Amino acid sequence: MNRRRLFSAEPGASLRVRRPVVVDAGVLAAVLFDEAEGAVALRQIAGMTLHAPQLIDYELASIALAKARAGLGDIAAQGLADYRQLALERAWVEPVAQAALAMSYKISSYDAAYLWLAAALQAPLITFDTRLARAARRHLGSDD
Repeated sequence: MNRRRLFSAEPGASLRVRRPVVVDAGVLAAVLFDEAEGAVALRQIAGMTLHAPQLIDYELASIALAKARAGLGDIAAQGLADYRQLALERAWVEPVAQAALAMSYKISSYDAAYLWLAAALQAPLITFDTRLARAARRHLGSDD
């Protein structure tokens, strides 16, 4: 079984001690829906203040629906229940800048929302998505 690699792109070495992080839906899904990479994701975000664009609610609902349709209804329901209890700061994202980032880095507008928020907060972006991690490293100036 292939495991996805977890990436963390941060805005420079001097800011690595910052407690806020931006997490994408894939990272939270791994934790909430008992995916193979959940333990890795949980270790990375434990003790951090979690931030995400408002669209994360829709993305996680979509992931839960896919899991339920695949016969994992109990896991989907429990994951959504846990998600409701999760301390997560949701943020509005500037749509023009989001679109510009998507075009510039050839990523989806959804991924660009996470990237925009990480830059706005000067916080690390935690993702399993290779393309988003590459864009984040470039945009945030990470030296990892």
